[in-house]
Amino acid sequence: MSEVVLYRKYRPHNFEEVLGQDHVVTVLKNAVKLNRVSHAYLFSGPAGTGKTSVARILARSVGCEDMDLSEIDAASSRGIDEIRALRDAVRLVPFQSPYKVYVVDEVHMLTKEAFNALLKTLEEPPKHAIFILATTELNKVPETIISRCQHFVFRKVPESIIRSSILEIAKKEGFKLDDEAAGLIALFADGSFRDSQSMLDQIFSLVGEKVITGVKVREFLAAPAKNLVDNLISSIFEKNIEKGLAIIDEAVKQGIEIKLFLKFILRNVRLVLMLQMAPDMEKELETFFSKDEFQFLKKHVNVFSNKELGNILSVLLDAYDTRTIGYLPQLPLELALMKITSENGVKK
Repeated sequence: MSEVVLYRKYRPHNFEEVLGQDHVVTVLKNAVKLNRVSHAYLFSGPAGTGKTSVARILARSVGCEDMDLSEIDAASSRGIDEIRALRDAVRLVPFQSPYKVYVVDEVHMLTKEAFNALLKTLEEPPKHAIFILATTELNKVPETIISRCQHFVFRKVPESIIRSSILEIAKKEGFKLDDEAAGLIALFADGSFRDSQSMLDQIFSLVGEKVITGVKVREFLAAPAKNLVDNLISSIFEKNIEKGLAIIDEAVKQGIEIKLFLKFILRNVRLVLMLQMAPDMEKELETFFSKDEFQFLKKHVNVFSNKELGNILSVLLDAYDTRTIGYLPQLPLELALMKITSENGVKK
């Protein structure tokens, strides 16, 4: 395997390689094609969704060579002096390109004075300058800056797209992931390509085997064991409070993070609801689970009505969103289980 980290090695180099952001790519491609490129763009969205990569692709698409592309990390160059230096540099014509492109990453980190200096440049930009601002915290960017940019919101990448991507990368790198392993990595990536590729990189190095199973990935991610998750699911569908509380206690003894445990419970109960409400999606849904786990969940499809399943998920979501007490992190899940298994807890 190459020494280059995977997220750099498999970074997209053209618009066609950008996945999960079609709503952004389509508009930018048309802007380039019609020669209607704006002088300022703002890319906002979660980390690892492709903002910086798309900024570089856009720069190349307008003919900007490396010498005329400047990337600024606002986290480390956040003061007014740095922005004033940028304003001075902007006035200079490009070395060998039709445009000079300035990519300002984590722009929300700029100081108030730096934002004011940047605003003046955005108000009267030279014809040869294009600014691409990127941020993970849009709420910290002044409205005066936002209003002077074309704003594109990058979304979390769907698990299905991340899963397909890491399976392809694994194959190219000479590894084989089983369905459960790929599904777990996609789940933990939480919509971030970069996080999924970083995890994959570490797993390749640490596991030391060419075939990577869900069991190995669970160990690496410190995810709850499949039997613990399945047993708690059973206690919910059996409405067996004693069994459920014992399993939660065992999870605590094993040092499992309760929020993470709940995430798996939510994911699995949601699958049961999806199989009940949208049986045509079975093939697609099956790819995220091991064969045994999928069959285990599938047999619970007709235990509750869809309304009951919806109510169960609602109770579990409330537990997931509840702020936990430091010395009793399991309490929200225990209370949720009590509500679900009580006689009047889940109404039909």
